[in-house]
Amino acid sequence: MAEKSLGGAMAPRIIHSKFEGSPLKLVAISLCALAGALNFGIAIGYSSSSIPSMIRRGVLNKTEGSWFGSLLAIGALVGGPLGGWCIEKFGRKISITFLSIPFSAGFFIISSATETFHCYLGRFFTGVGSGMVTVCVPIYIAEISTTSMRGILGASVQLVITIGIAITYILGMFLEWRLLSTVCVVPCVIGGMLTFFIPETPRWLLMKNKKTEAIRALQVLRDPHANVQEECKELEDGADPEENVTLMEIIGKRELSYPLFVCTFIMIFQQLSGINPVMFYTVSIFESAVGEFAHQASVIIGIVQVLGTIASVLLMDKMGRRKLLHFGGLIMTVTLFLFGLYYKLSASGMLGDVLNKWFPVFCLTIYIIGFSLGWGPIPMLIMSETIPKKCKGVAGSVAIIASWGSAFLLTSQFSAMQEMLGNSGIFYFFSFCCTIAIWFVAKYVPETKGKSLEDIELFFAGKSTVLV
Repeated sequence: MAEKSLGGAMAPRIIHSKFEGSPLKLVAISLCALAGALNFGIAIGYSSSSIPSMIRRGVLNKTEGSWFGSLLAIGALVGGPLGGWCIEKFGRKISITFLSIPFSAGFFIISSATETFHCYLGRFFTGVGSGMVTVCVPIYIAEISTTSMRGILGASVQLVITIGIAITYILGMFLEWRLLSTVCVVPCVIGGMLTFFIPETPRWLLMKNKKTEAIRALQVLRDPHANVQEECKELEDGADPEENVTLMEIIGKRELSYPLFVCTFIMIFQQLSGINPVMFYTVSIFESAVGEFAHQASVIIGIVQVLGTIASVLLMDKMGRRKLLHFGGLIMTVTLFLFGLYYKLSASGMLGDVLNKWFPVFCLTIYIIGFSLGWGPIPMLIMSETIPKKCKGVAGSVAIIASWGSAFLLTSQFSAMQEMLGNSGIFYFFSFCCTIAIWFVAKYVPETKGKSLEDIELFFAGKSTVLV
């Protein structure tokens, strides 16, 4: 299959490695910013770990448990646009600091809940924080990164999310829902405190005509040997003056609408892979498949997701975004089909005890590897890379609304879809969606590996050709 990459008839404006210096300071600052992603992962893993114990304790019934899981997505539908507005109005740094508040408040409300409504409200607040993370953190990481480090650091957003999920799965084996939510407050507060040590992004400061502050930010991000004056000039040449771009203006200009189209659909396909229903209801899925082994199987899934994402981080700037999306999508297509086949064969009694216990664990483990290699880290990375600076807030919000809207529909209607399609049919459906996603990447998504953000903007503006 031919591969699209960004090249050019017009010489692209690439930020050269001479500006980069040692990456140690950049990595340290990125880790502070990634605390929000850790809290996002904890919020995702919390429902899967806590819903079974909530149902056993009579706090929620099965229907209420389904709503509790899906309320994260409802909150994210609010948090996504809120994050997009904040990053344009107040800057990337303040927005990342602010998002620790809904996380802390949400888990505190759940930990002190006396009624079902309190659990719902707390879950909604953690969803608001999650929606803000998906807009603010990837954009912050992309804008402070050097070209050579952007792929690794951008993919690390998903890596830290998976670490948060795995931590919650492990803690969920030992802690009941109330104590678990109390423990979850701690990293939320610490994460907010860490953001006081990070600078604003130079690109946002230049958009606000604050060149002196942008140079100071670069001095914090780069080592003493880096040529920050020259890098600032390169960034300034590619910076747009501050202007309010509306959604209708974005739709009317191809250089803005095309990246929005790519980001929106790649986010939707990420959800149509079935990842959120799988992660929200991992324990429930395994309880129906392997009984008392469910919690241990969920921990295995969480750890495998971390390892798979580490592999993606290491391969991101070697294989490129498109190849990893193709490879990961193919793995998910096959394993989801096999998982659907498992339910069909299991219902007919054609599987022995050993296969009946271990085959679903095997299928979902390989599925998670496929997701972690491509469709986990790359959609948010592509969003942060391809949306032009002047419309990151508006366009990013649209993409996140599409993502979390899809997530809400799938998680809230997961039980209904199971009844309508059957346990096998719902996994066949997700397998088919993964096949369509592979086609979409092949046709519409360009390769951004090794290109500066300014060069990527030139491509979408039609000032740089596509090599096929």
